[in-house]
Amino acid sequence: MRSEYIIETEDLARYYEVGGEVIKALDGVNLRVHRGEYLSIVGPSGAGKTTLFNMIGGLDRPTRGRVIIDGVDISQLDAYELAWLRCRKIGYIFQTFNLIDTLTALENVALPTIFAGVPRDEGERKAKRLLEAVGLGDRLNHKPRELSAGQQQRVAIARAMANDPAIILADEPTGNLDLHTGMEIINLLRDLNEKRGVTLISATHDLKMIGASDRVVYMRDGKIEKIEKGGQYPSIDFP
Repeated sequence: MRSEYIIETEDLARYYEVGGEVIKALDGVNLRVHRGEYLSIVGPSGAGKTTLFNMIGGLDRPTRGRVIIDGVDISQLDAYELAWLRCRKIGYIFQTFNLIDTLTALENVALPTIFAGVPRDEGERKAKRLLEAVGLGDRLNHKPRELSAGQQQRVAIARAMANDPAIILADEPTGNLDLHTGMEIINLLRDLNEKRGVTLISATHDLKMIGASDRVVYMRDGKIEKIEKGGQYPSIDFP
């Protein structure tokens, strides 16, 4: 029977040694994330948000504890299996967009499908549909430098969806955007969460994102301080 939780961490810890001192980036984090949930993780710099993201995304291995993704303990996976998990199960959205400057919007979005072994024509057709869905159907052949910050983030969202992931990890997705554009991105992410059932986890300082979340996890010094219910803000339609 499939668990109601798509992500579980059990006594998760990640320690680093710097100059003879042990830094506890994560120190015993226990977290369960429901399928289709919109979760925000907040906390000051150094609280452990990025480290937790890296653990969930399989980009780093824990010093102690476990990360379970869709019923699978990812610490038991080899490098090939972890790469498959990251390619097929998880999409990433970054504050700095991380688009490839020499590729068009269409090529940036299609790139993950190539890594997944999808035929080129099929991947490009899917990339076109995703870009149209995020309102960039008229920007397919534009390169990142020819797009605004908000448009670049829309490309990044489309790219994150290229392989139909069950989970999207969004690291400060509105951090480099103005108020109006940030609200557009939040509405787009929430729409993605509600209509496609994607589990969305954001690390953020943006109060608007917190308001749109189902739950908010507060972190400090590598630990979870508290978890609260999020507030639902009304949708905003932009011209």
